[in-house]
Amino acid sequence: MAQKHLVKVKSEETGHIRYTRRNKKSVENKLSFKKFDPIARKHVTYKETKK
Repeated sequence: MAQKHLVKVKSEETGHIRYTRRNKKSVENKLSFKKFDPIARKHVTYKETKK
């Protein structure tokens, strides 16, 4: 993955971290979406944090 497009997203419940891509030209707001958290073993909200 190209490093300049990577963003770090963090689980709100457990602090589990994932990396994903983002098109910075078309998306100006911070990312927020639901993904499966392996620590909590359920779907939780992940929000973009500082890299």
